[in-house]
Amino acid sequence: MNGRLRVLVWALPPFIFLGAFYFLPLVRILVTALGPDRLVGGGQAVLPDWRSLATVLGFTTWQALVSTAASLVAGLPLAWWLRDHGSRLQSVARLLLTVPFVMPVVVTASAFVALMGPSGLLNRWLMGWFDLSVPPIQLMHTFGIIILAHVFYNTSVVVRIVSGFWSQQDRRLADAAGTLGATAWRTLVTVEAPLVLPAAVSSALLVFLFCFSSFGVVLILGGLRFSTLEVAIYRQAVSYFNLPAAAVLALVQLAVTFTAMSLYTRLQRLHAVPQKVEATEQFADDEPRTRGHWIRDGLGTVAALILVSPLAALTVQSFSVGTSEWNLVNYAGLLQGRADSAFLASPVEAVGNSVRNALATMVISLVLGIGMAYTLFLMPGRAGRWLDPVFLLPLGTSAVTLGLGYIISMGPLRTSPLLVPAAHALIASPLVLRVILPALRRLQPGLRQASGVLGATPRQTWWRVELPLILPACAVASVFAFAVSMGEFGASLLIARPEHPTMPLMIFGLLGRPGLANLGQAQAMSVVLMAVTGASMFALDRLPVAIREF
Repeated sequence: MNGRLRVLVWALPPFIFLGAFYFLPLVRILVTALGPDRLVGGGQAVLPDWRSLATVLGFTTWQALVSTAASLVAGLPLAWWLRDHGSRLQSVARLLLTVPFVMPVVVTASAFVALMGPSGLLNRWLMGWFDLSVPPIQLMHTFGIIILAHVFYNTSVVVRIVSGFWSQQDRRLADAAGTLGATAWRTLVTVEAPLVLPAAVSSALLVFLFCFSSFGVVLILGGLRFSTLEVAIYRQAVSYFNLPAAAVLALVQLAVTFTAMSLYTRLQRLHAVPQKVEATEQFADDEPRTRGHWIRDGLGTVAALILVSPLAALTVQSFSVGTSEWNLVNYAGLLQGRADSAFLASPVEAVGNSVRNALATMVISLVLGIGMAYTLFLMPGRAGRWLDPVFLLPLGTSAVTLGLGYIISMGPLRTSPLLVPAAHALIASPLVLRVILPALRRLQPGLRQASGVLGATPRQTWWRVELPLILPACAVASVFAFAVSMGEFGASLLIARPEHPTMPLMIFGLLGRPGLANLGQAQAMSVVLMAVTGASMFALDRLPVAIREF
């Protein structure tokens, strides 16, 4: 009974939160959509036919598979390079690769427009160099720009998961292979690659989930030509207010998401075993630096810079949009509100709203993530295997569907500013879980047993033994939760009040209004948001190597 009571204590907060902010909104929107009173204004709801559903599902799956393969091609060589964390260039590259993952989609879209759009930097340079009258790069609203944006987002997922696991492998295995006459390439293929294969497959499944539920990238960069399930849900629910069709599409998405999450959690469990990371760190810096190491570091850094080049183009444009000279006019405009703004707040107030929401999200998601992690850690067997993907479901659920569910089910709370950090915590808590759970599983069981033998109660053991050991992982999780909240766009678009806009919403509103002044302020605020998330990732990168699970 004591063990069951411990599970109940840890599981109660996340169960209550998920019930109130996840399952209840989903149930309410399904009841509203499929119940007898589902029609609004006497309209006629039209369910999607099997052919159109198969078309949307087929494109969603195909673009997710292509994006996943491209992300692996870009990320695995970088993960191999970053597995040792031995040089300052590697630390800089790791920081650069992490920032895109937490950037809001509106910033990414404007960054790709600034780099590859008809008037972007690349087209302007090529037209000037070769005296062209037509922009040579025509990627906007194509399948290629969607794949490039997904690679931009998800390469960091592959790099952090695979390199983090790779760095914890015992380097003496590779040294032994070299002693037996194996070349470096043969050692990589026959010794190291099989050991990190579960981590690579886990990262591929996670990238597939992110791309399968892609919304803003396809909507903004793909235009009207392409539609994923997420975009179709948004159009049916918001543009046509056809809730039955949106509910059917949401159910299909949830089924695929739950299946992929189940595979992901099972594979992660295979390589989440106790490791002696001290031995790994002992061999990390023993190898002397050679010319080959410097060349490899240079090529890896160049690859990382290419991946973040859209953000660099956005930064350049923020200082020079509408003029040939660099100036701070756009940044000065952030300090004052505009009379024609769609929001009832200034850009400075939007920055304050985002920071407050992020701090609240960090606290809520950390409490939820620790509770989820201990629930799964203390609940082995089939129950834990089924509960693990359930905790991850919010990560792959349509933010549009959840936003509509909040509007329908929250009553007076739908106008409360507290709803925004609650929605952000729902999105961030699965990421917190994926950071803390491996740290718990790597704890040596003998530590708890020795504490009990010495007379410590379970509470004292947790406070004095377990918590200090997982505290670095909690710090990593807190940074991720803060950064995710700062860049969250989909849920905030539906539930944030006009008088309490966040930075992504302010950027989206400025981008949607004509004029170079609005565009310049949007790009300037995007750079400010990049600076905040970059500082968060820099703080994360200063933490010990042993707890870089994600």
